[in-house]
Amino acid sequence: MAVGDAPRTPRRAAAPLRTAAWRGLRREIERCERCPLAGTRTHAVVYRGGERPTVVWIGEAPGRAEDLAGRPFVGASGRRLDRAIADLGLGPEEFGIVNLVKCRPPANRLPRASVVACRPYLERQLHLLDPRFVITLGRHALSELVPGAGPITRVAGCELVWNGRPLVPLLHPAAILHNPVLAPRWADDLRRLGRVLDRVLRQTL
Repeated sequence: MAVGDAPRTPRRAAAPLRTAAWRGLRREIERCERCPLAGTRTHAVVYRGGERPTVVWIGEAPGRAEDLAGRPFVGASGRRLDRAIADLGLGPEEFGIVNLVKCRPPANRLPRASVVACRPYLERQLHLLDPRFVITLGRHALSELVPGAGPITRVAGCELVWNGRPLVPLLHPAAILHNPVLAPRWADDLRRLGRVLDRVLRQTL
């Protein structure tokens, strides 16, 4: 859907995520001690969104606000992301948000060991959520799902493929906050994303 268009009717009815598998996975993540980040977190950050999302956004790691709340993208970057989601016409049940790493890293620097430790959690989340469309935020999420895709500044807004599904990488919202000169690029990429999303979801109606 193009940015600014009216919201779509949801493509499919929501089916509960509150299965034994999802509850078990959430408990595993909340109790995880696979890497040193477990010793410094306030909360493990698992998921925010609908119970059967059409679109899943994948960020990099929680920040301070997320660590305190136990939910992804609830700080300044989250507000920018929420505006983008609303502009794309995605309703509350149509999207979900996860991170590569489930605990806040020190100085917001992403340890490779933590990415490796959390990767099985991400894979199980995506398997259970079963989205039709994936959007990565930032270079780390892109390189983890599509190794060799190229620099995020070159491929942001382009349609790629992950596990047989369309995937569109975007700049991380935090990058726009730290460098406002990137705001026009962010807006252009969202428009491109909207066109791809609209085409893909029309094909599945």
